[in-house]
Amino acid sequence: MHRLLVPSEQLASDSPVLPKEAANHLKVLRPKDGEEIELFDGSGKSRRFSVEGVGKNFRFAALSPVCASARASRTLTLFACVTKGSRWDWTIEKATELGVTRIVPVVSARTIVRIGADEREAKRARWIRIAEDAARQSDAKWIPEIHEPVSFAESLPLLRETTCFVGALTNPPPRPLLKELTDMRQAAGDASDSFSIYVGPEGDFSPEELAALIDIATPVSFGSTILRAETAAIYGVSVLKSFLDCR
Repeated sequence: MHRLLVPSEQLASDSPVLPKEAANHLKVLRPKDGEEIELFDGSGKSRRFSVEGVGKNFRFAALSPVCASARASRTLTLFACVTKGSRWDWTIEKATELGVTRIVPVVSARTIVRIGADEREAKRARWIRIAEDAARQSDAKWIPEIHEPVSFAESLPLLRETTCFVGALTNPPPRPLLKELTDMRQAAGDASDSFSIYVGPEGDFSPEELAALIDIATPVSFGSTILRAETAAIYGVSVLKSFLDCR
């Protein structure tokens, strides 16, 4: 079934008006008369309609009431240093498909991509569009919050709000992420409501950054091989999301 993102208020209408982007997308899809589609608002609500008419003059007939999907009680934030070009777009896309609650882009000391203060909002707007498209294609009911890019120092107060695990090389070597999660559940009953994963840049964290992170977060291993930054981000999200889904 095709899905289109619309403002929340349009879901309540039996004759919704599509925003420009959704309307253009529907024209490209060229649905048949009577074909079923789903409209969703990215905040947990959706509704099924049939498309009436062909060409440019589409109308809609409601097939169901508005359906509300509750968000998971526990949040999952991805703190990730921005990677180059399409790799970062891919990270946002896959993290959205996996169901993260929030993505915080970080510019650390060794991050190759530099983002000026005057670029932050424009970058964020583009990343939101990527997340919206990923949610539409993956049947996700919720679109993650995309934070403005922040410096490493600016990320630390946000980090303190969560139970965080950071992929880091330490001496002695850290334990696997899943082992840390399992032991945490056994020791504390898995009481936290907010979890996060923190992934560094292509050039890794600086020694000062790593020390600051370990003071707040638990260092963990993401396996026996060296992962690219974007792969590490999705590995960490996948393990933690699977753990939370099976609680």
